[in-house]
Amino acid sequence: MLKRLLTPLYIALSLLCALSLNAQAKQVATDYQFPLTNAFEASIAGTPSALRPILPDDADIRQRDYSLRLRPEREFTLPSNFWPVKTFHYRLAKQSGPAPLIFIIAGTGAHYSSNTTEYLKKLFYGAGFHVAQISSPTAYDFMVGASRYATPGYSPQDARDLYTVMQAIKKQQRTLQVTDWHLTGYSLGGLQAAFVSHLDEQEQSFNFKRVLLLNPPVNLYTSVNNLSRLVHTHVVGTSETRTFYQLMLDKLTRYFNSKGRFDFSEAMLFDLQNSSQKLNQNELAMLIGSAFRFFSADINFTSDLINRRGIITPPQQKINDGTNLTPFFKRALLCDFECYLQEQLLPFWHSHFNNQQATQVAVDKADLEQLIQASSLYALTDYLSSSKKIGVMHNADDIILGQGDLGFLKQHFAERLTLYPYGGHLGNLDYLDNAADILEFFHE
Repeated sequence: MLKRLLTPLYIALSLLCALSLNAQAKQVATDYQFPLTNAFEASIAGTPSALRPILPDDADIRQRDYSLRLRPEREFTLPSNFWPVKTFHYRLAKQSGPAPLIFIIAGTGAHYSSNTTEYLKKLFYGAGFHVAQISSPTAYDFMVGASRYATPGYSPQDARDLYTVMQAIKKQQRTLQVTDWHLTGYSLGGLQAAFVSHLDEQEQSFNFKRVLLLNPPVNLYTSVNNLSRLVHTHVVGTSETRTFYQLMLDKLTRYFNSKGRFDFSEAMLFDLQNSSQKLNQNELAMLIGSAFRFFSADINFTSDLINRRGIITPPQQKINDGTNLTPFFKRALLCDFECYLQEQLLPFWHSHFNNQQATQVAVDKADLEQLIQASSLYALTDYLSSSKKIGVMHNADDIILGQGDLGFLKQHFAERLTLYPYGGHLGNLDYLDNAADILEFFHE
C-alpha cells in the first residue's frame, strides 16, 4: 500500500521418497541455452522475448476479477484510503467446459495481477486449465482483505489464510466444472504452496493432484537475509552526497539519451546490459536489494497499521486520503525484514502460537531458530520426501539459496527436482524449455 502511494522509484525497481544425499535430480538437457549466466542479470532482466513460449492473448481468455468479503471488520477500522482492498479480490480464467483448475500463489509482495502471475496464467490457460490467481500473503491487499492476523512470515498461518481463500473461491465458483485440482506458487509462494498442500492432506477440500514449487526458499530466514544484505552492497561512485539512486538515474538517463527515447519495456534491462551503461555486479545486487527493501517497508507499514502496534504509525493518529505518509515511509524503510521479524513477527508468534506474552521484545537464539524451523521446508521434511505429487523446479545459482539448500532439495525430492544450471531467481521461468517442463509436470 505504502509503495503505491509514495514511491515512483518502486515502479522502476519492479520492472527490473526419503533418499540419500547423493540422490539425483531430474537431468536438464545438456544443450540448455538460457542466454543469461549472470544470476543477478537473469533475476532482473528475465527471458528475452524471442525465447519465450507463444501464449494466448488476453482477448482470447475468458477471465474476470471476483471479490470475497472475508474480513468485514476491517471495513470500519482501517483508513478510507484502504477502501479498494477491504474486499479481497482474485482473478479467475475459465475454460468453456470441464477442465482441471490450478491455483497460482504469487511471490513476495506480489499482487495477483503481477507480470509473473499473468505469465503463468496464460501458460496454464493455453494448456487447458481453469486458472485462479491469488496475491501473496505478504501483499498489502491480501493482508488487508484476507489475512486473519496481517502478520505474514509464519508459514503455517500464511498457508491457513491461503487455504481459507481457496475454499471461498471454490464455494463462490461452485458451478464451475473442475475435473482435478492443482497448485503452484513461485518464490515465497512456492514455499507457501508446500504448506497449503500439507494442510490439504488433513482437510481434503481439494486433494491436489499435482503441486509444483517454483524457485522456493528452503530456509526462509536464509533467503530473506540473502536479499537484505544486497542493499548494503558497496557501489563505486556513491558517497554521502551522491546516492545509489542518483547513480542509477544518471546511467539510465545516459542510456535513454543514447536510444533517443524513454522506454521501460520488458527488454530494456537486457538491452541496457549490452550498452556502455551496463550495470556492474554490485550495482545489480544493490538494485535487487533495494526492491526487496521496498517490499519489506510495505509489509512493515501495513502490518503495523492494521494491528495498531505503534511501531511505524502512532495508534492514536488518524490516517486518511489527505495524510502525508512520507514520515511513515521513511520510518518503514529504516526497518528491514530482520527488524520486522524482531519487532512484529516474533512477538506475534510468541503470543498466538507459542503461549508467551506479545510484549516480549527480547528473544533469544532458540526462539528465532524455532520460528525459522516451523516456517521453512524443514518443517515438512517427511511429507516432502514421501509425497510423489509434489515437485520442485529451481536454479543452481538462485540468489535466495544458502549453504546446504540444494542438498536438502536433492535429498528429499530426488527425481522430482528439476535443477537448471543458471537463471538466477525466476529469471528463466518464462524460457521456452522451462515452460515446457512446467506443463510436462502437470500432464504426467
